[in-house]
Amino acid sequence: MAKSALLVMDVQNVVVSQFPDSEYLPRLRTAVDAARAAGLPVIYPVVGVRSGPLGASGRNKIFGALAQSGGLPAGSDLLQIHPAVAPEPGDTVVTKTRVSAFSGSDLELVLRAGDIDHLVLTGIATSGIVLSTLRQAADLDYGLTVLADGCLDSDPEVHRVLTEKVFPMQAEVRTVADWTPAP
Repeated sequence: MAKSALLVMDVQNVVVSQFPDSEYLPRLRTAVDAARAAGLPVIYPVVGVRSGPLGASGRNKIFGALAQSGGLPAGSDLLQIHPAVAPEPGDTVVTKTRVSAFSGSDLELVLRAGDIDHLVLTGIATSGIVLSTLRQAADLDYGLTVLADGCLDSDPEVHRVLTEKVFPMQAEVRTVADWTPAP
């Protein structure tokens, strides 16, 4: 039987502030609470980039510019997970250095140590961390569920195409309301 974990990805103050959707965080909180009640691990992949030329290559359009402008130093208020869905004791936070939750993080080690083989994906943005993590997790043979309304994107049409046409090829796509966590 598959052992699942809920991933709450990039729901940090710096990211949430760019997506003014008053219904998103309460809905995501519902998923987090359901996962905890079912005994599922809740894992928070967060982004962190060191400053300077060793933080990221200038060839990387997103992270290169970020590293050159001072990076995202650990402990910064901007990097804190939004308080509406903040980790509780027993939850796991992993820091990544690129878009995918696996890139530059110890996520795969955490999953293997917990004997987790099924991931339930949520986060911001659908076309960023959710897409990148889904593709990499599928290549690593994880079972996948995406909570479509547990994800946000700046472009609603991109979100729709990903959740209705692209993601179903590699994952079960559900809503927070119709997802029932199974430990």
